[in-house]
Amino acid sequence: MKVWMIAAAVTAGTFGHGFAAHAQYDAAITRTDFNIPHIKSDSWGGVGYGVAYAYAQDNFCMLAEEFATVAGTRSLHFGPKGTSTLGFGEQDNLTSDLFYRSQIDLPTLRAGWSQQHSTTQALVDGYIAGYNRFLRDTGSDALPAACRNASWVRPIDRDDMIRLNQKQMLLASSLALAPGIASAAPPGSMQSEAVSYTITPHEDLTFGSNGWAFGGDATSDGSGLLIGNPHFPWEGPARFWQLHVTGPDDYDVMGVGLAGTPIPTLGFNRDVAWTHTVTAARHFTIYALTLSADDPTTYMVDGEPVAMTKQDISVPMPDGAPPVVRTLYSTQFGPVVTMPGTPLAWNSSLAFALRDANSGNQRAIETWLNIGKARNVGEIQTAVSDNLGIPWVNTIAADRDGDALHADITAVPNVSAEFAKTCGTPFSGLVAHLVILLDGTRAECDWRGSDQNATAGLLPASEQASRTRRDYVTNSNDSYWISNPRTQYQELSPILGKFEKPLSLRTRSNFIETEAALANGLMDRDAAKDLVFGNKSLAADMVVEHLLTLCADQQDMEEACSAIAGWNRKFEIGSTGAFLFATFWEEVRERDGLWQVQFDAADPVNTPRELITEGAKGEALMAALSKAATSVTAAGIALDAPWGEVLAVRLNDRQIALHGGPGVAGVLNMQRGRPVEGGLVPQHGSSYIQIVGFDENGPVADAILSYSQSTDPASPHFSDQTELYAAKRWHRLPFSPPEIEAQRKGETLRITE
Repeated sequence: MKVWMIAAAVTAGTFGHGFAAHAQYDAAITRTDFNIPHIKSDSWGGVGYGVAYAYAQDNFCMLAEEFATVAGTRSLHFGPKGTSTLGFGEQDNLTSDLFYRSQIDLPTLRAGWSQQHSTTQALVDGYIAGYNRFLRDTGSDALPAACRNASWVRPIDRDDMIRLNQKQMLLASSLALAPGIASAAPPGSMQSEAVSYTITPHEDLTFGSNGWAFGGDATSDGSGLLIGNPHFPWEGPARFWQLHVTGPDDYDVMGVGLAGTPIPTLGFNRDVAWTHTVTAARHFTIYALTLSADDPTTYMVDGEPVAMTKQDISVPMPDGAPPVVRTLYSTQFGPVVTMPGTPLAWNSSLAFALRDANSGNQRAIETWLNIGKARNVGEIQTAVSDNLGIPWVNTIAADRDGDALHADITAVPNVSAEFAKTCGTPFSGLVAHLVILLDGTRAECDWRGSDQNATAGLLPASEQASRTRRDYVTNSNDSYWISNPRTQYQELSPILGKFEKPLSLRTRSNFIETEAALANGLMDRDAAKDLVFGNKSLAADMVVEHLLTLCADQQDMEEACSAIAGWNRKFEIGSTGAFLFATFWEEVRERDGLWQVQFDAADPVNTPRELITEGAKGEALMAALSKAATSVTAAGIALDAPWGEVLAVRLNDRQIALHGGPGVAGVLNMQRGRPVEGGLVPQHGSSYIQIVGFDENGPVADAILSYSQSTDPASPHFSDQTELYAAKRWHRLPFSPPEIEAQRKGETLRITE
């Protein structure tokens, strides 16, 4: 029988040594300011054990619910018509359950798991033990109110972690198409009529991130400086959580991870810092299938009929109701997917299948482990290249030697420009802005091929984009072709993103503001803080003066025009009129013929520009402003309301006003709000912001976790860093043992089993 032990050390001395010689899992957890845990163990299993226990202390209910989600049991526990986070958006629970039950192939994933590195296995097994230990120690009746005595709270096993890992890999690919997978059915069936959704083109996605790496030629101290500004959800399981891990093999990394992650996935060590941004690369392809004239569930490959695989998916229902059973379909290319009302709808002659490069990807933990062990950006490039384990994010890094890296190297299909052309279909051009569409009538067009090693069918790292510079590199979710406006990248596969096409306003703002900052001198910590929280709107700089000229002849719009005139063109807490402009800009930003000067690939930062205001175009702009004013007023918001009265965290007894604004308006510090009565609450935007440099003693890191460490409203750490973010006050992170001791809160917790 195992012996359970939990102890608290009075001094930080226990944090440094003294782990039990015969325990399977042994970890020490020291908390510092803002409840950041510093987890130390002499074994990788102990690292996972300590990380899970500490995470559960802060966010147990959210993680427990996530395990119910990926197990496909949301309908049973929360009702089929309830909603949940699926990917980066919301979806009904039945659709969520159908997706996870059909697309997470446990037998295959278990087989793949057995091939993972022993370190990865130890980390995950330790995480399972730490989560279950917390549940035993606490007891179901003493959990936070959100999950106290809940039927869906239970101990977890390896299958739960395998499911959760696979979900994380699919966040920016298959999960976006989940409704079309969960409801795909032959034409004419009731099931085929039940789905309605759209794919958002990449350039219109409102999630994203900013990341900068400054090299020694651009910094005041000649060392590297990193700014990480990922834009992630403020609600749900994709929230970041801060941690510091000291483990075997000199592993010593501080940063953040997502729910269920046993190590930091972005952060820093003594010599290097890194961040991630969502890449513009496509991590899946869609195959067009020509159907048999006799059977819409039979498709033709090389002239031969192939029957689709049918799978009955049963989803348990609450209150003893019979399960909902759906028949879903798959092919040799992957699951059938449909989008009614688009060219990608399943009809009597055509169907479509999805092949995802991250299906079965279990390499990410090992990749992030190797990133954390890196001593320079070259070793980070090697880490992301060796096993192509990074699922869907760019890697941006700086080191103490003054090198800066941007690596757009991820798990993407091995689809070259020639392959895409040769295997294209007559419809490929029509949907090119949404997906890469390939010909499923030819077996030679299957990029996976017959080789079944871990990275079979993936584009080699040597054919993806990576550059190291001594000035700077940056990314705000546009494609690989420009990460420094002084030098463009050569054209690569279209699977990696668009080449020489218009940049987003946020990317353009990034380059403009970065170059302006460097024109004033070398980059230092203060300049970095001003850059990331400048809250300027490039759209405003391009549009407002033209609007005010039009306003001169609009006597009936005096109030709206006055609000725009009084706006400082920023999204600061005190910026009056900002919400009116944001509402107006959302109305007009996608209109055709908006600009006099069209996009020029030779000047992508400054084009397109010059708003067209003559004649009918000007009248349409004023009509849009009038419509925006009506909408704002109808929401009960004054046209000149300060932005912080509109965007705020609304707690039971108080309100925290926030800065940051819409990325589509060219605001670097992106915050997207969800409408509530009287304004907006933050839904997606700046999350974990870090500025990391290096001195002779180690890393020097200032950071903010905008939504704080805990999701439990009863926790004192539910909103403490939110107030920090609102005030633009930074926290100097403790990394070395003396720094940790200086910020230590309470006693070090020792857990062993």
